[in-house]
Amino acid sequence: MSRILIVQGHPDTTRPHLCHALADHYREGAESAEHEVHQISIAALDFPILKSQQEWQYGDLPTTLESAQREILWAQHLVLIFPLWLGGMPALVKGFLEQVARPGFAFEYQDNNPLGKKGLTGRSARILVTMGMPALVYRHFFRAHSVKALERNILGFVGFMPIRETLIGSVETMSDKTRLAWFRKLRRLGKRAE
Repeated sequence: MSRILIVQGHPDTTRPHLCHALADHYREGAESAEHEVHQISIAALDFPILKSQQEWQYGDLPTTLESAQREILWAQHLVLIFPLWLGGMPALVKGFLEQVARPGFAFEYQDNNPLGKKGLTGRSARILVTMGMPALVYRHFFRAHSVKALERNILGFVGFMPIRETLIGSVETMSDKTRLAWFRKLRRLGKRAE
């Protein structure tokens, strides 16, 4: 049995989106296998955007994000879900990660190690990204550059391993049959806590 944290990164709270349905199906699969699941909706949190390195290194974490850091520490497996916007994660997701992945929490500086000490080892992650373009185009033509940067430069840097990805493309033209197939796949991943 695993402790799973689903971080919902879709910024639009005016209506449900595919990202929300995918999170629900992942959670249903995980709970059916008796994994413990918690969820954070980034769009429901109120926090400022960081504007300087000084603020990131030495400023106080907004109190609205203290529970998010506790949830990340609690989790053994993180599922980060968001839509691809302008080729990368929405600004709200990036702002959230910048706030919570601060020195002293996500990693520690070390004089003899330019990469520092990873603060979130022992945790795995899955990145789930929806997009309008075909996923194969994003993966092979654009080389999934923003997802690879997230894996290597943020999640991997602070200790998450392994990091898996699920890229779901052509969402505007997706058939009901394909949508249901993705829902079944997400329930299977949830059952396996992957």
